[in-house]
Amino acid sequence: MTAPPPPWRRNPSPRRRAAKQILSQELIVKTALEILAAEGIDAVSMRRVAQQLETGPASLYAYVANKDELDELMLDAALSEAPCPEPDPARWTEQVKEQVQHQIRAMMAYPGIARVAWRTPIPVTPHSLRQGEVMLQLLRAGGLDLRQAVFAGDALAMYAKAFAYEASGWTFGEYDPAEMSERGKQMEDYLRSLPPSAFPNLLQAGQFFNGETSQARLEFALDAFVAGLAGMVRE
Repeated sequence: MTAPPPPWRRNPSPRRRAAKQILSQELIVKTALEILAAEGIDAVSMRRVAQQLETGPASLYAYVANKDELDELMLDAALSEAPCPEPDPARWTEQVKEQVQHQIRAMMAYPGIARVAWRTPIPVTPHSLRQGEVMLQLLRAGGLDLRQAVFAGDALAMYAKAFAYEASGWTFGEYDPAEMSERGKQMEDYLRSLPPSAFPNLLQAGQFFNGETSQARLEFALDAFVAGLAGMVRE
């Protein structure tokens, strides 16, 4: 039996509720990323973030205009994890390939952020702008003029977003495994029904499209692209 406290000792005060954190754009984005990490991009909404912060949705609009802006800010936070190296003209081709891979990894670190990147053609936020500038610096360090660097940077950004979007779908379960397995069997049966003489190469291509070849396909694409850019510089 636990003895009651003596009458001369004051009862402990009820535990006070922790004070609410002061709202800020940084806190709102941080909270949204926590929800995203735990529940996925579809669970993130202004209302859901407000609930997590124990406030009303209207209070968030002083810091974030709407859900689209919140998505862009989450993307910007993800891109902040990609490094910003100093250009080295002696190894610019390697730096360009490394930077694309860094950006892909940053987008894939959060479920659904690659989807945001894909549907946001030109995100204008601090870290997205910095990543764009870094890529242009790396490309120009290799000898490309501004026009060539801009076109190349645009194409590389498009590929990085597309690759991250597709890879994230598999990584975070956006594709139903049973449905995709059934679709894969249907495609295999269909391809086997085609005449080999008409599609001698295509019918053998399937062996190179699977999860195990994903990184190899990315590296091949980057190698080919950057080799073409290097050829432009030498001409």
